Amino acid sequence: MEQYDLAVIGSGPAGEKAAVKAAYFGLKVAIIEKAPKVGGAGILTGTLPSKTLKETALYFSGKADRGLYGVDRQFTRETSVEDFMFRKNFVTTNESDQMHDNLVRHKVDVYFGKGSFVDQHTIRVTGETETTISARYILISTGSYPFHPDNIPFDGVRVHDSDTILTIERFPKTLAVIGAGVIGCEYATIFATMGTKVYLVNYSDAILPFLDSDVTQSLVEKMSKDGVAILFKTSFESVEVPADESQPIRIPLKSGEVLEVDMFLYAAGRCGSTKGLNCEGIGVNLGPREVVQVDQEYRTSVPHIFAVGDVIGFPALASTSMEQGREAVGTMFNVGDMKQVSKVYPFAIYTIPEVSMVGLTEDEAKKQGLSYCTGVARYQDMPRGKIMGVQDGILKLVFNREDLVICGVHMMGNLASELIHYGLTLVQDKKTLRDVISTIFNFPTLHELYKYACYDGLGNLAGHKLKK
Repeated sequence: MEQYDLAVIGSGPAGEKAAVKAAYFGLKVAIIEKAPKVGGAGILTGTLPSKTLKETALYFSGKADRGLYGVDRQFTRETSVEDFMFRKNFVTTNESDQMHDNLVRHKVDVYFGKGSFVDQHTIRVTGETETTISARYILISTGSYPFHPDNIPFDGVRVHDSDTILTIERFPKTLAVIGAGVIGCEYATIFATMGTKVYLVNYSDAILPFLDSDVTQSLVEKMSKDGVAILFKTSFESVEVPADESQPIRIPLKSGEVLEVDMFLYAAGRCGSTKGLNCEGIGVNLGPREVVQVDQEYRTSVPHIFAVGDVIGFPALASTSMEQGREAVGTMFNVGDMKQVSKVYPFAIYTIPEVSMVGLTEDEAKKQGLSYCTGVARYQDMPRGKIMGVQDGILKLVFNREDLVICGVHMMGNLASELIHYGLTLVQDKKTLRDVISTIFNFPTLHELYKYACYDGLGNLAGHKLKK
């Protein structure tokens, strides 16, 4: 039986970064992957595929530059699903191959097969052949999978989860999306951009409730304008799929309304991928929805077994998962390079348009009783925004009244997922409005949004607001 310093179960972003870091420090490492290719949901079915489809939708629809130069872009043929999926397939295949090559370069042994614990140090890998390995430390990074309620007849043809929606063979004429979280909102805007009539069904009265309310309001207005009908404070009673595919799927709602649609996407929740691992059998405690319970160092109830990434739940971001993997390896082997990653990190939602944030929202500042103020700037008022033809987009700062320290940055608009990183440094380093105002940016750029949001904030403080 092969002996290792570290065995990693799951080859998504968290597992791969952990394995490579341990190997970099000269440790003997194995990684186990149940799928035929490495990459996990981050590369194969989640993060990268949906973000690639967002860019593809913008390209094929011509939405990003329609009317901008006086001539609308014309295509010589109707876009097919094969066209739509081409770039997504290229990106996922290329990234998976690159990840595998990186593991091989670092001399990480890759086992393809399903891993399960035999005991607290031993893992059985069942694939084309059965293998058993042992390790001093074990890292669970198996990710998550879409939650399937019992009353939904998933078939991967017309009734989808966020995995099977990536395998459609035709565009739906109409689509009902259940769940107005990150995944639901992203796919709602992607399909609406491609011309599908989308119904987004949400049980509460707000989408993406962790975002600043001004930003979500702007996003709701934009989504509605672009053909997404958002049905608030309701949910579905059932999903009735006729045998005849030419007939619509009927979805009775708790509001009494009945939706008739071509396809259905359930995007309301995920579960930790722990089935079959035998966690309970070796004393690794699980929480609700099969997530692994860990402490602040990502250690499970078994001291030498750690868990990171989506399998431990919130925040379930590829960006944070990678660093959790690296941090866990640092704790295991005391390599001394990084004990703990920053607790300030950005969120990005790749809707059309993008939304991103870091730090406190205005609602959170209010609940905490802070003496705060806000400043806002809009894309359409910036020279670069006019050049790009951006009609929608907002940047909002939340800052302390007394010392002008910026404690939250919230954005909706083109490249928000990129532009937020300057906001991240402002919040992380506790910069003030005056720090930003005294900074010189290239002209014209969208970074001017930060400066003019600061000027707006100072105007609000002084009661001398020049622009609504």
